[in-house]
Amino acid sequence: MNLKNIVKSWRLLPHPIRWVGVVCIGGTLTIAGIIFLILPGPGIPLIIAGLAVLASEFVWAEVVLRQLKTKAKAVAEKSKRMWTRSGK
Repeated sequence: MNLKNIVKSWRLLPHPIRWVGVVCIGGTLTIAGIIFLILPGPGIPLIIAGLAVLASEFVWAEVVLRQLKTKAKAVAEKSKRMWTRSGK
């Protein structure tokens, strides 16, 4: 089963069922990511994945994900400038 069929099947589900599924999966990923910020593990990727899942149904999660992406690009640019300035 390819991704296109999965998305098509997902969209055929009634909205309340999709909503509950998104909240459960996205919330679990986000909470696990927050826990892994304290414990050893992939915290930031899990938070991003959780927000991406939540953004499929919630506008607020899409806004937070967009802001996170913008800030990540700014940090990457700053670190790139610092890296080239140090001469390495």
